[in-house]
Amino acid sequence: MAITKAAPPTADSPEPVATPPTGSPGTKPAGAKSADARSADSKSLALIVLLLVLVVLQGPLRSALAVPVMQSWMTVFVAVLVQALPFLVLGVLLSAAIAVFVSASFFARALPKRPALAVPVAGVAGAVLPGCECASVPVAGALVRRGVTPAAALAFLLSAPAINPIVLTATAVAFPRDPEMVLARFVASLLVACVMGWLWQRLGRTDWLRPPERPHHEGLGKGAAFWDSVRHDVMHAGGFLVIGAMAAATLKAVAPASWLRTAADNPLVAILALAVLAVLLSICSEADAFVAASLTQFSLTAKLAFLVVGPMIDLKLFAMQAGTFGRGFALRFAPATFALAIAGAVVTGAVLL
Repeated sequence: MAITKAAPPTADSPEPVATPPTGSPGTKPAGAKSADARSADSKSLALIVLLLVLVVLQGPLRSALAVPVMQSWMTVFVAVLVQALPFLVLGVLLSAAIAVFVSASFFARALPKRPALAVPVAGVAGAVLPGCECASVPVAGALVRRGVTPAAALAFLLSAPAINPIVLTATAVAFPRDPEMVLARFVASLLVACVMGWLWQRLGRTDWLRPPERPHHEGLGKGAAFWDSVRHDVMHAGGFLVIGAMAAATLKAVAPASWLRTAADNPLVAILALAVLAVLLSICSEADAFVAASLTQFSLTAKLAFLVVGPMIDLKLFAMQAGTFGRGFALRFAPATFALAIAGAVVTGAVLL
């Protein structure tokens, strides 16, 4: 039986090349772009369009910014950012250090096992953070990520901006004739922070607080993971800081100054008015004592309410807390903190002022 051999391929008949089946994972349609490339193109296009709009409308924009209301808005907006940004960066650096270099077992050893005791310990520990409320939010988020009970982390979040040495020193300088304001601020702020922590431990639900997100650092060294964490938190928290600063500037620019003079005539209304003003102005806790001291028409208790409420809840803080722990958390936590801060200031003021 004759066996015929297949003729070898010649130059005119090249060897066939196997092609993957249509729709296989390794194939891409001709001219297709990855999702990252399309996202980069869209961002570049949006930036170009924005620049073109600014160039075309530079005349009307210049005229609009020359209006006194807009100048006041820009002043407050820039002031809030300039005051808060250095301390936000400090908080982000501490947050990254906690996330990368501190083991979870450290907090298990440092804090009492019982949450009821961990709350006041965490509240007192807030005195060691030399920053404002913008720094405390990312640090509190890092504590939750490292396994600290949320009640203790929230007590730290509220106490740190109000009882650290820098803030208390600024308060003493702002009230040289009323040194009792320093002790009153310390006592009222620590009391409110601990009570809020205990309330959360008692009434809070796990589904109300969204665990802060953290990018994964698998395969990275500690140095690279640290700076990756810093970049993540700066972009995340910084965006919410800008939103809060814009809201504070808008309300500051449109609120009539005569409201303050009218409110100061009634003691109870004065306390509520300065508490609301602290929320709207969103002043950094290192500077709020000087603003409170300038409100000479108000009582010391009303000024204390301003100093206790501001570092615990204001517009930028609400935005940052919502971005870190979830909007559902902020919508519950902020009103309760506001009411309790007013009550704590009134009780402390009645005893110490």
